[in-house]
Amino acid sequence: MQALSDFSPSTVSSSLPPLSPSATAALLPWNALAQELAAVLQDPLAQVPPRIVMPLPQGGSLFCMPASDGQVAMTKLISFTPGNAGTPRPTIQGDVTIFDIATGERRLIVDGPTVTARRTAAVSLLAAQHFAPNPGGPLLIMGAGVQGQSHLDAFAAGVGTQEVWVASRSTASVQALVDHARTLGLQAHAVQDLDQAVAHCPNIVTCTPAQQVVLHHAPRSDAFIAAVGAFTPRMVELAPSLCQHLAGHGQVIVDTSEAEHEAGDLLQAGLDVTSFPTLAHCLRQNLARPKVPVLFKSCGWGGWDLAAARLAARSHSAGLGAS
Repeated sequence: MQALSDFSPSTVSSSLPPLSPSATAALLPWNALAQELAAVLQDPLAQVPPRIVMPLPQGGSLFCMPASDGQVAMTKLISFTPGNAGTPRPTIQGDVTIFDIATGERRLIVDGPTVTARRTAAVSLLAAQHFAPNPGGPLLIMGAGVQGQSHLDAFAAGVGTQEVWVASRSTASVQALVDHARTLGLQAHAVQDLDQAVAHCPNIVTCTPAQQVVLHHAPRSDAFIAAVGAFTPRMVELAPSLCQHLAGHGQVIVDTSEAEHEAGDLLQAGLDVTSFPTLAHCLRQNLARPKVPVLFKSCGWGGWDLAAARLAARSHSAGLGAS
């Protein structure tokens, strides 16, 4: 990667305002972002300290996630406020600040929620591209919020999804996501019978607020489940019996070793999370595409933000996606 110090400081605004969500998204195309995520996993210069999570009142959290490689250093500082769900205020707010390693200068500030949404969906995409038994099959999305749309967009762009089903407690949110899918040329349907949808769709993404179990049933033999919503020990989306079934009769992959103390779905099922391979291990081993159901448990990691930061910095320096 070309060093950011090779670009003239005159191209960087002295005030350095944060990029808008749309400008941030334009710097992070889905397939390029998935490739960058894989590259970070293989980069020996990548340093990702444990993230700091400070509890806030009413169930909120403040996250500080630093990371660096040979060219950039970055920090994502965001707040998570579940009480904002259903209000005009977003549940995730904050920014990602990107620094040049050589000069220490700030080079870019991008929108934190957009980075979070896109890198999370791109991690699921990367896992599906390599390990979903039937990656291009119908997709069931459980949770019609920001992550629901991000995963829909990512799978449509990255694995060629043509058919999507949407389930959520909010009828209006379901319809909005169905309408969005149709603008992409997809066949899109609101779920009326969850059992039928699970039986029909080999690919399932759970991206709910993770306050209760939303998926109970054993999946198809070619299922790929990306469980995204639960990222603390107390959060849960998958029934313990489902996790136990997949651990015994399928393949469980965790995004990173930090899932050991964050993967609420697996921890509440009484499973030894350390026994499951990480995404990095599976990619290094060039694991063959499984012929059994796959559960990919995603909890989040600062390295994913590092991948997004360095892709955004390169794209911005090249004049891509600026607005």
